[in-house]
Amino acid sequence: MDHGLPSRQTVNAVGGRLRARDIAVGTRLWTLDGLRTAQTTVTQVVTAKARAAVEVVTGHAAFTAAAGLPLATPDGWIRAEDAAGRIVAWTHARQLCRERPTFRMGYAFGYFVGATCADGTVGKNYVSLVVNDEAFAARYASNLTEATGLEARPQPVTRPSGYLGRDIPGFRVRVVSSYLADALRQYAGGDAHHMRQAFPRVVLRDREVFDGFLDGYADGDGCRAKHWAGRTLVSANVSFLAELASVIGARFTPARKGLASHLIVVDRWAARGTFRPEHHDAVPVESGWVTVEAVRPRVAPGKPFTLYSYRLPPHPTFLVNGHLVREAE
Repeated sequence: MDHGLPSRQTVNAVGGRLRARDIAVGTRLWTLDGLRTAQTTVTQVVTAKARAAVEVVTGHAAFTAAAGLPLATPDGWIRAEDAAGRIVAWTHARQLCRERPTFRMGYAFGYFVGATCADGTVGKNYVSLVVNDEAFAARYASNLTEATGLEARPQPVTRPSGYLGRDIPGFRVRVVSSYLADALRQYAGGDAHHMRQAFPRVVLRDREVFDGFLDGYADGDGCRAKHWAGRTLVSANVSFLAELASVIGARFTPARKGLASHLIVVDRWAARGTFRPEHHDAVPVESGWVTVEAVRPRVAPGKPFTLYSYRLPPHPTFLVNGHLVREAE
């Protein structure tokens, strides 16, 4: 048998890594289903002896496998021994066991995304909003919880003011979730920085979501007009406002000399008929590609390797140190 894994090679099982020899019938393993993670169950374990194997070294990690173990590439499956220089499917193994909240698409989701785009901070594994207005912080927390199921509430904080030269009171909403942070970065084109973020087209799913987005963004970077029915949005991110203007059918002229630009959003903007629903998946992509830097032969120094292979419905694939491999056919 030229496929399978040596007994000590770890596999990404649900709940934590297990050695290949410790995986039994009924064990659930992580895999990739398209662009996202999924789970599959072992229904059969097969063992065999082999004198040789290979060590596959990628830009992420290394693992030992039989020479014929299939690895996933953009062009199909290849044998491990032929993978040098190729790119193979992979995901962050350390993130497999993280919580994956279910997003509820509606007004609350749009509001949460809009307010985050305006005033939020997206870190590596958290999302936060720090503002002076307690009512705004409370609305943000409420909509975040409704949209994601994650507990959020405003907390009083102080922060320095360069203009006043002293600390001023404010309110912070902070949720630790790398899954949510990844989603928001992907919505914003991979960079959540306010000056570089792209318009999140995920909010164009329907009018309910988009109306929530407008309200959330306006609460953060906008103001209500006193003498006409509408709001003014303010941002130095010209491309963001320009794309938003095309959605609502508004004229937009960027400010000169690097000043913040203004976008007028009248309350009756929908009467222009420019809004077109678009479907964009809100679930973040968790798969990626990594380059195989080397494939090194491994010879059993004494007794032969014991290789383990598995049968796994409904997905005949599983992850080894985050790399996608397939059961033998």
